[in-house]
Amino acid sequence: MPPTNGRQPWEASYPAGLDWRTPIPERPLHRLVEEACAAFPNTVCLDFYGKRITYRQTSGLIDRAARGLQDLGVATGGKVALLLPNCPYSVIAFHAILKAGGVVVNLNPLASIAELADQIEHSGTEVLITLDLVPFRTKLDALGWPGRLRTVVVARMADALPFPRNWAYRLLKRRDVARIPRDDRHVSFRRLLADRGAPRPVAVQPRADPAVLQYTGGTTGVPKGTVLTHAALYANTMQCRRWFTGAEPGRERVLAVLPFFHVFGMTGVMNFALALGAELILLPRVDVREILETIQRKRPTIFSGVPRLFQAIAAFPHLNRYDLSSLRLCVSGGDSLPPLLLERFQQLTGAYLAEGYGLTEASPVVTCNPFSGLNKPGSAGLPLPGTLVEIVSLDDRRTHLSQGRIGEVCVSGPQLMAGYWQDATATAQAMDGGHLHTGDIGFLDADGYLHIVDRLKDLIVTGGQHVYPRTVEAVIKQHPQVADAAAVGEPDPVRGQAIRAFVVPQPGSTLSEAELRAFLAPRLSRVEQPQRIEFRTALPTSTIGKILKRALIPERPGSDDREVNRPADR
Repeated sequence: MPPTNGRQPWEASYPAGLDWRTPIPERPLHRLVEEACAAFPNTVCLDFYGKRITYRQTSGLIDRAARGLQDLGVATGGKVALLLPNCPYSVIAFHAILKAGGVVVNLNPLASIAELADQIEHSGTEVLITLDLVPFRTKLDALGWPGRLRTVVVARMADALPFPRNWAYRLLKRRDVARIPRDDRHVSFRRLLADRGAPRPVAVQPRADPAVLQYTGGTTGVPKGTVLTHAALYANTMQCRRWFTGAEPGRERVLAVLPFFHVFGMTGVMNFALALGAELILLPRVDVREILETIQRKRPTIFSGVPRLFQAIAAFPHLNRYDLSSLRLCVSGGDSLPPLLLERFQQLTGAYLAEGYGLTEASPVVTCNPFSGLNKPGSAGLPLPGTLVEIVSLDDRRTHLSQGRIGEVCVSGPQLMAGYWQDATATAQAMDGGHLHTGDIGFLDADGYLHIVDRLKDLIVTGGQHVYPRTVEAVIKQHPQVADAAAVGEPDPVRGQAIRAFVVPQPGSTLSEAELRAFLAPRLSRVEQPQRIEFRTALPTSTIGKILKRALIPERPGSDDREVNRPADR
């Protein structure tokens, strides 16, 4: 727990029975599965399109895969990359790598060839695990063998499916299945699972040993790998586990749509579910109709998503035809959650929706609205157990500010990263003063709830005055003919920066710039009025639905490589 002086402002707002100061043990991350298997051996752990695997079976598969990796030469500290969607292989391989002594390198299957090559080389990845699908094989062929990569383990999608769906897949999806070279560099996942006995024991020092290298998004093209230790990830998983005060161990079903290769999905969905002894209902892609059908058929009780996904569900045609009553607890991350959307989603589903905040460097969850107590719309919630949130001055980034005053959000706690891989300078800058500088602007209110105002690098300084893009965006989106909006600062010879707004009209809208300006005139101050308005059919977004402003103004100076999350990706 971070050092503290006196009672913290959020402690009075904590849910009954939950103590912010209760210590969190330091353990290897793969102990999550072992602990769940001991408590709930016959409970279903993984459900993939109807193929159900218990915790005892999952634990056995992890042991066999861990031994197979060790026989491939994976030793303590060896880097093994995962290029996988959500599927049983992603859970089994993740924890097998850790049990073998290795370090997981999460790769985004949607990333460019250049990004993947940079991350594989920069991390020192030696083994990569992927699927036998054409899109994955195409990327691997384009990649070649960058850096120290020497072995590719290929898992068959058909093997992950239940009978008779696996046979139908082989027959009807033959064109989607890639041919795998028969050489010493390629190994089947089946071979990895050959029963060679238990994995050789590996001594893990949870606080010192890395578990995951998680690469952050950015604009510079220079890869920045966040080193997350076993202790940090275990701590954040248990912080989330404790925060879900209404959850019932061994009885919950967690719908896993957020990708596990993203830090939010990794901790807030996959590892959280394992810590709870819950059933993970796996979906490999985001398809709203499939999500709704799955909720109706599989009856999940817990669901984490991003605001764009909750909005898509709320706006889905004939939503009332789907029975969503099984949902009880939902978490929103990836971006700010509009209060009206929170209210509408809760009314439509009857589920409790809580917004939170975090970032990759914090494993990632920092704050979340409580599931019992006051759920404050528009806020990012309370600091999780053992997490200290402080606000420091934007002028010197050191002076601590009192409640209600806006400054940079800084975080301390057991879930923080060890640093950036092979980047001591960036690590020192991020951890200046002994806490993590998040690069977010916000404040703590009188009840200790965190409110995020904006991203520091997105702050627009025009004519010497500060303008928060989120304020401009929120007002633009109040127009009934606007579906989405983003505001950015661009260089201006007179003002320093000018405000440029990108606006996505609703389908079929005839909204003009003049009409929109007339709407904004009484609602924004003179300095907040956009100098330029550009209409677009869509805005670029990340894997989890966050608007990529760097893609709108790629030449924008002063950007960094940190990926911020709400709760695990704002």
